[in-house]
Amino acid sequence: MNRIILIGNLTRDPELRYTPEGTSVASFTVAVNRSFVNREGEREADFIPVVVWQKRAETCTEYLMKGSQVAVDGRLQVRNYEDKDGIRRRVAEVVAYRVEFLQRLKKQPSLEVPEEKVENEIDKVPSPEPEEPSSKPEEKDDIPFGE
Repeated sequence: MNRIILIGNLTRDPELRYTPEGTSVASFTVAVNRSFVNREGEREADFIPVVVWQKRAETCTEYLMKGSQVAVDGRLQVRNYEDKDGIRRRVAEVVAYRVEFLQRLKKQPSLEVPEEKVENEIDKVPSPEPEEPSSKPEEKDDIPFGE
């Protein structure tokens, strides 16, 4: 079984590229804190390269940025390649099947949508309704759910 699950923060913005066939591929590095501290009392981190393919790659590039916290589910891949100087290199990376955005999205949904031109129904975000003033005083122990 080859499965990796990581939770960490991006060390840089995702980089989107395309294969000669037009398939999108994004890469980024996730810093994952270790569960212990070193002799100096500092928490260390591992920096793990992640590769994401196709639509997931485009979505990650669109919404994630340096510092974004993510959960990555994938497999470990070790591959060899020859760099531009002709030197044979070996790299270990996680090929992600799933990337969950845990915080800090680059694009935030707008609370107000201009009524001029809305091209897609999914882009509409309803404005919150104003609250009516309550006739009874609030108590600190009240649960803020519907009555």
